[in-house]
Amino acid sequence: MSDPETARPVAWRPDPRARGSTWLHSDPLPEMVGVVTYHGTEADGVDWRGSLALTTAHCTIVVVDVESFGRRSRTNPNRVRIRRGMYRAIERAFAAAGIPWDICRHEDLGDGVLVLVPARVSKTLFADLLLGELADELQAHNGVHPPLERIRLRLALHAGEVSYDAYGATGSSILHAQRLLDAPELRRALADTKAVLAVIASAWVFDEVIRHSERGFVDAYRCVRTEDGAAWIRLLPASATARRRELARRRRLG
Repeated sequence: MSDPETARPVAWRPDPRARGSTWLHSDPLPEMVGVVTYHGTEADGVDWRGSLALTTAHCTIVVVDVESFGRRSRTNPNRVRIRRGMYRAIERAFAAAGIPWDICRHEDLGDGVLVLVPARVSKTLFADLLLGELADELQAHNGVHPPLERIRLRLALHAGEVSYDAYGATGSSILHAQRLLDAPELRRALADTKAVLAVIASAWVFDEVIRHSERGFVDAYRCVRTEDGAAWIRLLPASATARRRELARRRRLG
């Protein structure tokens, strides 16, 4: 994944085939505050030297990418099946956690996906339910695919203000989540285990959401220092329930 400090701001490119990317820019956005206003006299109505009133909304930010997606031993068909499996796992996990996928905005990143979830969706659902459901869905995918098509994900969880314009969305909170996802500490944590999912939560999400959850497995997180300060990492293997389901499935198939 490219360095977010040198990459261009995230821009939404709506895909008519993707349910989560079909909002028109003229449509109202959930929890939007303010109206974009340009002040100028240029022919196109925009004076880039003028002031700008930002259109913002508070979102929960989820960014994921596939470990070693670009490995040379993987073919393009392998990667297409991995992407298909990644989206299926994420959408099913969101549904199982009670997070409506069709109200989220998402941007495909090639080897992952960026998801913006409206503030009206409880952040507790991410800590309590989403992560475990996603780990189980990844195990279900891996159980029926060959090694080169199995998925291990890194996931960054953050929340903050997102700025919208005619091209899509950007903001320091998105860039912060991307930097967390690229943190060497997270990469090493996943590489050193057999977990299917490595999660890094921002200090804000941990302090305000995870730490107060009685179902969020707070003791499973450990604090690390990243270039942006403290963050919290959790590794998720497939649950015992998922392993039992997979064993039963294998027995049925003989």
